[in-house]
Amino acid sequence: MIDDTNTQSPRSHGSAREGVLAFLKLGLTSFGGPIAHLGYFRAELVERRGWVTESQFSQLLAICQFLPGPASSQLGFTLGLLRGGWRGALAAFVAFTLPSAILLVLFAAIAPALQGPVGMAVIHGLKLVALAVVASAVLGMSKKLCPDRRRQAIAVIAAAVVLSLGAAWVQLLVVVGGGVAGWLACRHLQPSPGEPFPTGYGIRLGAGLLSTFLLLLVGLPLIAGATPTLAAVAEAFYRAGALVFGGGHVVLPLLEEAVVGPGWVNQEQFLAGYGAAQAIPGPMFAFSAYLGAEIPTGHAAVLCALVALVFMFLPGFLLVSAVLPAWDAISRHAATTRAIAGVNAAVVGLLGAALYDPIFTSAVTGGADLAIALIGFGLLALLGRSPLWVVLWCVAASVAMQAAGLSIH
Repeated sequence: MIDDTNTQSPRSHGSAREGVLAFLKLGLTSFGGPIAHLGYFRAELVERRGWVTESQFSQLLAICQFLPGPASSQLGFTLGLLRGGWRGALAAFVAFTLPSAILLVLFAAIAPALQGPVGMAVIHGLKLVALAVVASAVLGMSKKLCPDRRRQAIAVIAAAVVLSLGAAWVQLLVVVGGGVAGWLACRHLQPSPGEPFPTGYGIRLGAGLLSTFLLLLVGLPLIAGATPTLAAVAEAFYRAGALVFGGGHVVLPLLEEAVVGPGWVNQEQFLAGYGAAQAIPGPMFAFSAYLGAEIPTGHAAVLCALVALVFMFLPGFLLVSAVLPAWDAISRHAATTRAIAGVNAAVVGLLGAALYDPIFTSAVTGGADLAIALIGFGLLALLGRSPLWVVLWCVAASVAMQAAGLSIH
């Protein structure tokens, strides 16, 4: 039986203002992508401020990696929740996300002006950034999430299925299939026991949050049409946020299917925005604000960007809030550990498939493009440089080629 008495309130520990100040600093300085964000969080909130212990931080990270959604933003949300209650959680989300969202909406506003030769070279350079960054992510994730032949096989099969079939429903099939395969094949994995957290609420509210998550997942498609209305935008981004395991770069194929598939945004706009997202601090999921601003709904771009942003993050926040009070019981089951290992391996395959199509196929038109992307990949994977350096390199090289008359795109 699960105890429903986890009602120690964290709100006496801190305030929303404290959360805003802490996470605004992180939102303005956290360059380097989702994995780097975890290091920033640990240094600022565990070592410097002492909001949680090292053990609690590690356990919260495990929970966020277990669930769909943006792991680093979910971690920030839960740290804000434990520190300052629901106000603290909201403050953490807004302060961490707002700087990057504003910058990406501004980029969407100026992107149409980038139509001349130099502007097109900049856009093409950003597409090469996407290639280098995702290739580095695939390499890093495969080492961490596919350490044995069983999980490597799951990843390879997942990539092959996605590339062979290509339909939207295949991505969900691959994730579910990966979970089943992990449950069957990864029997050597053992669970790590969890610990209760002072959430300020218990299992009943958690069940209500889970019901809300499911209701939106089922109900939004009933009111969304094929045309890009605000309801359709909300449904598309909620679905992507609800199905993405691993967060960060893994969301790329899901968003591509959601907005490029129906023709709301073209491939060039999509990859240019994704490349621009590498140059700024904050969460990768803020890319949704750029896409929302680019979708022609007939409403103000800022409103559409806000809808896309909120519904992109909402499912992950609902899930982590629902699971947190029950995590101690959930984490004790070996089946949970095995299934999530398979899901993570399938996610690596999903991202690997996206690396080839649409990223490689649309970004590389010749040997020079490939060379630029490979150097960018080396900056990330071999030298450990920030993605900002990759943006500067790829854009500068693309513009230089155009100026020298060597452009091949």
